[in-house]
Amino acid sequence: MTMSIRQVSASELKTRIENEPHLFLLDVREPNEFEYARIKNSVLIPLNQIPQRLGELNPQQEIVVICHHGVRSQQACMYLSHSGFKNIANLTGGIDAWSCDCDSSVPRY
Repeated sequence: MTMSIRQVSASELKTRIENEPHLFLLDVREPNEFEYARIKNSVLIPLNQIPQRLGELNPQQEIVVICHHGVRSQQACMYLSHSGFKNIANLTGGIDAWSCDCDSSVPRY
């Protein structure tokens, strides 16, 4: 069974962050990538640590998953979905799209 993960654009996410202060932003990149460029208030759990750290996430909360271009975050969304999380979305284009479309102070790499 293929499940479709909701996709959210960078500009849509920016509007949602402004209007929904409790939106949970999960960044699944590596620590060095997160150090270099991140969306304010996002939480880092690298993709390979998600299975061990699942307990740190609230399955009732809406979670938007972020990576560099949207591939690792899509994988994380699939994993979370299979683990019973219902309210998840993938940031299309990742932090790169965020830098281009929303916040040019976030460096591109």
